[in-house]
Amino acid sequence: MTAPALQTTRRCPYAPLEQHTRIRDTDSGISQVTLPSGQVAWALSRLEHIRAMLTDPRFSSDRRNPNFPQFTRERRAFLPRRSLIHLDPPEHGPARKAVVGEFTVRRMAGLRPRIQEIVDEHIDAMLAGPRPADLVQALSLPVPSLVICEQLGVPYHDHDFFQTRSKALLSRALTAEGRKQALAELRDYLGDLIAKKAAESTDDLLGRQLAEGNDPEDVVSLAFTLLLAGHETTANMISLGVVTLLESPEDLAALREDSARTLPAIEELLRVYTIAEFANSRVAVEDVEIGGVTIRAGDPVVALSNAANHDPSAFGEADEIKLDRGARNHVAFGFGIHQCLGQNLARMELQIVFDTLFRRIPTLRLATPADKLPYKDDALIYGIHEVPVTWEEPA
Repeated sequence: MTAPALQTTRRCPYAPLEQHTRIRDTDSGISQVTLPSGQVAWALSRLEHIRAMLTDPRFSSDRRNPNFPQFTRERRAFLPRRSLIHLDPPEHGPARKAVVGEFTVRRMAGLRPRIQEIVDEHIDAMLAGPRPADLVQALSLPVPSLVICEQLGVPYHDHDFFQTRSKALLSRALTAEGRKQALAELRDYLGDLIAKKAAESTDDLLGRQLAEGNDPEDVVSLAFTLLLAGHETTANMISLGVVTLLESPEDLAALREDSARTLPAIEELLRVYTIAEFANSRVAVEDVEIGGVTIRAGDPVVALSNAANHDPSAFGEADEIKLDRGARNHVAFGFGIHQCLGQNLARMELQIVFDTLFRRIPTLRLATPADKLPYKDDALIYGIHEVPVTWEEPA
């Protein structure tokens, strides 16, 4: 019997696909599916199982493994030479330790004034411009892009170049040749940038990695990963979060009255949307039993993270958006040794954007109904292509 095709296109922005919840509701919560690449993989759908997998060394994150889950037939050829997201122990620990200090809570707190300045500057520009404005181009995309550029030491004036290439790499719809070209152009750009930094000894994250004696090719791969993840994910969460809050006036009013509610609301938005839905996938390197099912060595495993983040056994009234829930046991940032390096930065950016935007533009509203917005059904990271917004001039 052929395993059914895995559904990957969302029909509702904030709910898991019906197929994924059906798998979750089976006795085991595990089923075999056929990926878009034609590969047959095990699908895990419960939070407990996915968290167990992500902390079990018998599952590998090495995307160079020929059995690693592939969502496009040509994907493996386009991976960086070596990257944190590819590494297993014992290589992973030292590589992560070399960069994790750049993302501590203390270092992030030091970035807060500059992020606040960036947010205010972009809101100033949006207010001075025409209405309606596209929130994505005015705020959601440029804020995290500028923040990660400054942190890495990437010239922001090149943002159009790397944003278009990043968008191409994350699209399921692009041809193999188009994706290959986008990757080559981005890697050539980063290679040239790293070579200049090696000669100039710059005081930024990438420059410090070179100063520590790290292989320039490894620094290129790190730059690729952080640049791609550092703007796309946060940008999409800004857009989705703003739409959600504008559609829920009572929740928005509560956040305006008490900024202490913002961080719990962010956790709920992260859980509800789970924008990097399939990022927690792995390949078994030994036989493992999960939920009474034996997964054999060499079997690909796909984590249905959105279904897991709506798992009723882990979250009460899991399909309801409760902005005061504040649960942090979701897997939107992954779990275990590969948990997202930039999660502290992402939370802080979201907090500053939401608090500042709704304080400074209290009459902000959608200029297009939420159900008519162009959601990123064709992307590997979920979001919205365009969010037209408008507001009333102050009296």
